[in-house]
Amino acid sequence: MTVHVVGAGLAGLSAAVELAALGRPVAVYEAAPRAGGRCRSYHDAQIGAVIDNGNHLVLSGNGAVATYLDRIGASDRVSGPVEAAFPFLDAASGERWTVRPSMGRMPWWLLDKARRVPGTRVGDYLKLAPLLAARNATVGDYVPTSGPLWERLFEPVLLAALNTAAADGSAKLAGRVLRETMARGGRASRPLIAKPNLAAAFVDPAVAWLAARGVPVVNSERLRALVFDGERVTGLDFGDRTVVVAEGDAVILAVPAPVAADLVPNLIVPTEFRAIISAHFAHRPPSMMPPILGLTNATVEWIFAFEDRISVTISAADRLLDTPRGELAEILWADVAKVLTLRPELPRWQVVKERRATFAATPAQDALRPPQRTWWANLVLAGDWVQTGLPATIEGALRSGVTAAALAR
Repeated sequence: MTVHVVGAGLAGLSAAVELAALGRPVAVYEAAPRAGGRCRSYHDAQIGAVIDNGNHLVLSGNGAVATYLDRIGASDRVSGPVEAAFPFLDAASGERWTVRPSMGRMPWWLLDKARRVPGTRVGDYLKLAPLLAARNATVGDYVPTSGPLWERLFEPVLLAALNTAAADGSAKLAGRVLRETMARGGRASRPLIAKPNLAAAFVDPAVAWLAARGVPVVNSERLRALVFDGERVTGLDFGDRTVVVAEGDAVILAVPAPVAADLVPNLIVPTEFRAIISAHFAHRPPSMMPPILGLTNATVEWIFAFEDRISVTISAADRLLDTPRGELAEILWADVAKVLTLRPELPRWQVVKERRATFAATPAQDALRPPQRTWWANLVLAGDWVQTGLPATIEGALRSGVTAAALAR
């Protein structure tokens, strides 16, 4: 009774790891030459370093992340501050501040002016409470979208979480993120970054863990079609060969939403997507730079400090997709050099444009996300685009894999 997992991104790897841990026979197929999907790392000759296709942040309250990393023996591959701290800098004025939530659930930190966003009062934070129980509307329908608290904390945080203009994003998804992290206090809100890179934390250990249990990931196997017979999937057509899906076998389809829509008849999926742009610079970060720094009044939104490079991220970056990469590198490095007081000369660089990085996390697009169970008895969906209750995040992808494994069993 084999479970065939099509797609070795984080959702597919999560499903395969879950099934292999239970002793179920698993076969994993990946269209790309390497596993990882959008969570991938590679050696870039232009800057002479291993870089990630995008900078990803997880929080200590992400339960699926913690469970997955522990199982594959990679818990030490993410790191962050001992206490929750979110440093910011206004690129226009040079003003700095750090938001420091209390470690417990009680938000005592709001009583300490030094731990809050400058210019805010306790009452400003209470106005965000309706978001925690929000349903099908936009963030802007529930909370104020102007003022220091919005501009200096919640807009940048929600923009990163939703990869969609924060005010237009789904209040339901935003509320879920906040309930599971910041609303639970600092213990659930510590920012964690994969070190030295994404593949080393989330992908390579999982592939090795599966291989040690007799579950190889077969790369460069692009699924051309699913073979249906009545209420079942009976075959996987890879073009040069067809894998028979026997009676009692199951299929987990862990591919991007547009690919799944091409493979599964009448499948409704999100149709709008948002871009993420990342840039990597071959320059060691200053010794006092925090691991992650949020910017306001700049093109760059987040700066990440790695041992051998400085990386930046811009979410919902569709407006910048047509900007030539060299010009974009100049713009982004100007922001970095200004706020970190570095030389203005552009170091070796690489710009990565993910045009369809995530589905647009609006109420309308969230409503198009399908359930993981399908009309076919042995076909299950997985991915950050299915109905996980979360936006398109690493946590959501991993949870979908766990759920898919349970349904496939």
